[in-house]
Amino acid sequence: MPYPQFPSNFLFGAATAAFQIEGSPTADGKGKSIWDVYSHTRGKIRTGENADITCETYRNPERDLALMTELGLNAYRFSISWSRVLPNGRGQVNQKGLDYYCRLVDLLLERGITPFITLFHWDTPQALQELCGGFAGRDTAYYFADYAEVVVKALGDRAKNWITLNEPLEHCAFGYLLGDLAPGHHNPWEYIRAAHHQLLGHGLALERIHAASPDSRVGLTLSLTPIFPATSQPKDIAAAHVANQFFNDFFLDGVFKGSYPDPFWSKIRLVRPSVKTDDMKIISQPMDFLGVNYYSREFARAAWNVPLLGFWVDETQVNHREQVVNGRQYTNFGREIYAPTFYDTLMRLKNEYGNPTMYITENGASFTDVVENGEVHDPLRIAFLESYMEAAAQAIRDGVNLHGYFIWSLMDNFEWQQGFSKRFGLVYVDHATQQRIIKDSGRWVAKMIRGQGLPKSGQ
Repeated sequence: MPYPQFPSNFLFGAATAAFQIEGSPTADGKGKSIWDVYSHTRGKIRTGENADITCETYRNPERDLALMTELGLNAYRFSISWSRVLPNGRGQVNQKGLDYYCRLVDLLLERGITPFITLFHWDTPQALQELCGGFAGRDTAYYFADYAEVVVKALGDRAKNWITLNEPLEHCAFGYLLGDLAPGHHNPWEYIRAAHHQLLGHGLALERIHAASPDSRVGLTLSLTPIFPATSQPKDIAAAHVANQFFNDFFLDGVFKGSYPDPFWSKIRLVRPSVKTDDMKIISQPMDFLGVNYYSREFARAAWNVPLLGFWVDETQVNHREQVVNGRQYTNFGREIYAPTFYDTLMRLKNEYGNPTMYITENGASFTDVVENGEVHDPLRIAFLESYMEAAAQAIRDGVNLHGYFIWSLMDNFEWQQGFSKRFGLVYVDHATQQRIIKDSGRWVAKMIRGQGLPKSGQ
């Protein structure tokens, strides 16, 4: 099968997150994050593991930069640990923590790899969680903007691509509503406040970044999951419409239209946050690009016992872990592999949201990877990447303004509440020995990039 073909200036990268790979949770003055606390709380991580060591990238970033060069990547998306730079989330800067990221940017640029920096990937400083409830408190949006300015003033002369937030839906829904991620709360009032305050923080940070570094490009990364009705019954069709607004349109409409969508916004009127006069103007300021995290579609059905929302996402997929069911392959996360809706999502962004400049900031799949004679054969991941990347390439041919693709993830890491049990990496990591092995999928990516006729990183 020929490789998917992309424009000559396309960025091919991989993505990571600070908490998932760095380790060294107290090194050089780093403060605690909500994930440091959550992952050490008994029963929260399903495997009983924590991220104190994980991939050790804080101690040895060069090891993985060499892998990026071997894979031929010309871009790298990583996140900054807020509490490594500001141990209390505000106030005194920890210069040693900031110096680490300065060094990382320099090392990337020396190798011809473009940094894309995420400022918040779910790891709120614990001090701010205790002070004002994290993003459930409005003040955190302003502290976030202060933090963004500190980082950009230090790195903005070299790093020009900034992502304010990663997946605000997941942080607020799973962290404040369902309780499956840090801080582990079950509170619908906190959920919707956190959602609004994250978007407010995005808008405030966007202003600060552009002021501190006028030639920087600033975007927001959203996870987009198209929701379909589980049946053809009218009640399930209506439920899927509200579910789409919950998962997707709340955030898209907020940043692109300056409003929140109905009927979802009306349904949650009893728990809605205070939206001040200029909030939506701040939130919907023009940004330079949209980051799209895409994994799979979902199905929703009406649920009379779900307060306010009235829908529930069908959990059938979760029961199909790494199986073929009705001709469709599932990952070991229970996600259906179905690339057509990836194409449809990109086309929807083109047709309904003004065709913004876009990057795929995450796309990947977890499978059960095993080392055999020093190699890791992962044909299912290769097939996944082939189909999804071809869908993206077709979307570009059909006019979508897509400029880069970051695979999740560069390497196997601490997969949040799943511990080390789920592997997404192009590179296999033995977390006991820190041995790295490039998987067959990583070799495929390197060949795919060479097949574009682009120069290799570092050349």
